[in-house]
Amino acid sequence: TYANWELCVADGNSGRQDVKKVLDAYASSDNRVRVRYLPENKKIAGNTNEALALATGEFTAFLDHDDTLAPFALYEIVKTLNDNPGADFIYSDEDKISENGRIRFEPHFKPDFSPDTLRSYNYITHFTVIKKGLLDSVGRFREGFEGSQDYDLILRATEKASRICHVSKVLYHWRVSRNSTAGNFKAKP
Repeated sequence: TYANWELCVADGNSGRQDVKKVLDAYASSDNRVRVRYLPENKKIAGNTNEALALATGEFTAFLDHDDTLAPFALYEIVKTLNDNPGADFIYSDEDKISENGRIRFEPHFKPDFSPDTLRSYNYITHFTVIKKGLLDSVGRFREGFEGSQDYDLILRATEKASRICHVSKVLYHWRVSRNSTAGNFKAKP
């Protein structure tokens, strides 16, 4: 429902030829898809920062490689930006989706921005959209925070944000698999 986007992917030297084949096919068929193959795995913070270096847009949205967006997710973000001049940090509600993508469950209806609640736990988690200028000013992802890199970035960005908006619609579907913290928070100690 919104076509002005780009997808930026950094492959942290996975060595997976099947993944490379899929990424190359998407990149060659759609110039909005940008891929960088890294000579080494820079872990989650470094790999994500490499993907961010490919981005040319004014805003950046984050999603994991196995999760999905609602078909109207980008439309809702742009509508929120149009309705809220000066917004530089946007987040949405989310739910979980089965590994095969057929069943959605455990909706997470989040509150509007609450610094006290955020300092207690990362309730914002997924579908976060941050203005590039804000992202650059807080230093992007920091190495050494792997596993809590999102929370670290969200805490730093919300402290400097001019206007934080909550889209109270489920725009993000967090896939539950055996290797995902969506299904078991102990999956990545």
